[in-house]
Amino acid sequence: MNFKAQTRNTGTLLKRTPYLPMLLMGVSAFVMNTTEFVPVALLSDIAADFSITTAHAGWMLTLYAWAVALLSLPLMWVTRHLERKRLLLVLFAVFIVSHALSAVAWRYEVLLLSRIAIAFTHALFWSITAAITIRVAPHGKKALALSVLATGSSLAMVLGVPLGRLIGQWFGWRITFAVIGVIALGVAGLHIKVLPTLPSQFQGTLKKIPQLLKNPMLLSLYGICFIAFAAHYTAYTYIEPFLSQVGAVSDNGVTLVLLLIGVAGIVGSVIFSHCGERYSAQLTATALLLLLVVLSTLVFAVASVWMLGLSAIAWGIAVMLLVIALKYQVLLVDQTAQDMLMSLFSGIINVGIGTGALLGGYVVTHLSLAYVGFAGAAIVSVALLLMVVVLQRCSPQL
Repeated sequence: MNFKAQTRNTGTLLKRTPYLPMLLMGVSAFVMNTTEFVPVALLSDIAADFSITTAHAGWMLTLYAWAVALLSLPLMWVTRHLERKRLLLVLFAVFIVSHALSAVAWRYEVLLLSRIAIAFTHALFWSITAAITIRVAPHGKKALALSVLATGSSLAMVLGVPLGRLIGQWFGWRITFAVIGVIALGVAGLHIKVLPTLPSQFQGTLKKIPQLLKNPMLLSLYGICFIAFAAHYTAYTYIEPFLSQVGAVSDNGVTLVLLLIGVAGIVGSVIFSHCGERYSAQLTATALLLLLVVLSTLVFAVASVWMLGLSAIAWGIAVMLLVIALKYQVLLVDQTAQDMLMSLFSGIINVGIGTGALLGGYVVTHLSLAYVGFAGAAIVSVALLLMVVVLQRCSPQL
């Protein structure tokens, strides 16, 4: 089929199903975030397969997150003038091939290499996807488009991670990665059919970044974000072996806990939608306090099914509130540079994720798996103190 015929067919399809491209971007976000978080649910199986420790296997999350953090801005800049549909399809091609390599990895180093390649696609995807989603949305539906994208991202925790774990339990962790690759192949095929040609509209400049980083409130918010997510991932990276080995929780019980954390995130999103605009700073402080309580009592909660369930729900609510509330406050710092602010925000979250996974591995190796909650609690207490200072000094601006 020649290019003109393909364009004509795409146009006809869009007239019949105007919401499909927007929904497809939400599905893409689901796939992209599922592959980032699903190793958490498979860590023990991966470690056993390669005869390494869970702490060693946790390097997957550290290297992945740090690669995303380091590559987001450079890749955005290098590809700023490329046509968006073609760029997205190239991204998916690398993503699919990398998952195939993950599924057949014969050494742990090969698996790490495949995960770093996937991190390249993750970094670029989140640099371009919001703009693409808004552009393909029906007229007057930009807010809905961003909501669909956020929902797809959130569902990765709610459905993607638990389902990935179930597939890993039944068929092996390699099949989980293979299934993600097959789903991505189907999504890419649909993108070919439904996405129109999208010339780049990038007009930003990197000269704005030094100016932004002189803002003390922004630096404080970024600092809180980094510390909070380092604390969260110090424990969350090793939640699967923690539940299995420290709490003697069954395989199905571990899956249920992961599901509860994900579903509770939706509750956190609903809470913010009702009162976040007026009380975003207070919700951030509350979420940090809630995370402190959850992590500091985790080793005790694991002894009781009901306490563990309540902890999982509180954990999911706290983390979602932190993501949304901090993002909202960062966006208010400078409404003329929101793309740059979000790119930096995403990078800092991923630095925190990678640092937390690394610190958690240190605790598991040199102290005990039972102490990952205490370590996370000690770290998040620093974020809470910093938030108190921010509330005292900058409350009129929040």
